[in-house]
Amino acid sequence: MGSATYAWMLRHADKVAAEVGSPWPYTQPTWVFSTRALPVVPGAKLQFVQGDVRPVHAAMAAVAAGKNIWIVGGGDLAGQFYDAGLLDEMILQVGSLTLGKGKPSFPRALSSAPLDLQSARRIGSGMAELHYRVVRSAAPISAANQS
Repeated sequence: MGSATYAWMLRHADKVAAEVGSPWPYTQPTWVFSTRALPVVPGAKLQFVQGDVRPVHAAMAAVAAGKNIWIVGGGDLAGQFYDAGLLDEMILQVGSLTLGKGKPSFPRALSSAPLDLQSARRIGSGMAELHYRVVRSAAPISAANQS
């Protein structure tokens, strides 16, 4: 996750603790991408990292041992994994109240239909979950090739 998502988790730690019994809801190891120092949640399996996502992904994959790796939070972080060719699928939850507000969900210029919609699911009266498969191109986009 990115630092903004992690900061949101810290701001809502009391609510999370009331719901799940702990201020940190995850038992699996978590990598937080940040260029600034952030407080640590006691008992959480956290690693603070920065820079290129590729070596971090390799470490995550080694720990995951064949299980899924979940990139949560901001679209820019997910976009960095996409640019490196490291995303297999995207699951987006869109709320009617957030349409037209905030940061872009996935701030990348996509062409040639790189996402294949697998499903769309209604969640309550104002949310939708979109599940996409990432269509692999011949070569991942390198940081040097981005505009």
